[in-house]
Amino acid sequence: MEKDRLAAFSDGVVAIIVTIMVLELKAPHSADWSALIPLAPTFASYALSFVYVAIYWNNHHHLLYAVSRVDGRVLWANMHLLFWLSLIPFATAWMADNDFARAPTILYGLTLLLPAIAYYLLTLAILRADGPASPLAGALGRDVKTKASIALYFCAVAGGYFASPLLALAIYVGVAIMWFAPDPRIERTVAGSRDQR
Repeated sequence: MEKDRLAAFSDGVVAIIVTIMVLELKAPHSADWSALIPLAPTFASYALSFVYVAIYWNNHHHLLYAVSRVDGRVLWANMHLLFWLSLIPFATAWMADNDFARAPTILYGLTLLLPAIAYYLLTLAILRADGPASPLAGALGRDVKTKASIALYFCAVAGGYFASPLLALAIYVGVAIMWFAPDPRIERTVAGSRDQR
């Protein structure tokens, strides 16, 4: 299968996810600036989730660009990732509607943890399809960044449960900052493959 079809389908799902999230931002019925204040939790949740979806889209784009072969295992691993990403709007809305209360914030962490695991499984499926000598395998190496993210999400969920939802939120923001720029190793691989064309 052509990787372009996989990328196009994934792009469409991500666009729908972002659209669903933005629909939770309801305009106030008042024309006063103060009417925007109650929307602050909703906007903060939306902004964080938008950044996360953008991070996944950006890294997914780079990952697929560096891929030479797509098989059935890769297709299902990609669908697995998209399934967990599709739950982000629900968790975002619940967390925003309840002002970052403990249970919604923990669920939000789980909806960040599960796509991280799915993304890691997608990279493993791609590496298996492309082979251990592929440029992507060399670029990913031990994939410490992804593994560290998964560990941090576990810590955030536990911290949100045993300590404070604010601790969990701080970790969520920290991981987003860590991933804000695409993985430089994959970026170099993508740039190298462009130069060879």
